[in-house]
Amino acid sequence: MEKLFYSISEVADMFQVNQSNLRFWEKEFSQLKPKRNAKGTRFYSNDDIQVIKQIIYLVNEQKLTLDGAKRKLSQKKDATAKQQEVVERLKNIKQDLLGIADALL
Repeated sequence: MEKLFYSISEVADMFQVNQSNLRFWEKEFSQLKPKRNAKGTRFYSNDDIQVIKQIIYLVNEQKLTLDGAKRKLSQKKDATAKQQEVVERLKNIKQDLLGIADALL
């Protein structure tokens, strides 16, 4: 069952990034807007998770700078999301195929 909101530590673990990166990205990317409670604790929605996936894809896979990633996200959000999703699916297929190859040996 998927959660509605995730804590900053859960999101950091999910993507293997520092919590400070997530806080920094929140300032840099207007699309990333986690909810906060009265104490200021951040809670990330599934939409926020998708934005983080796109940021990581653009920075790590496409080798864009943060400024380049910002421009790309603001210009073609749907195209970036689809491209990131395709790459993610292909990586999963590759892992499955490697697992099958190992099982056959």
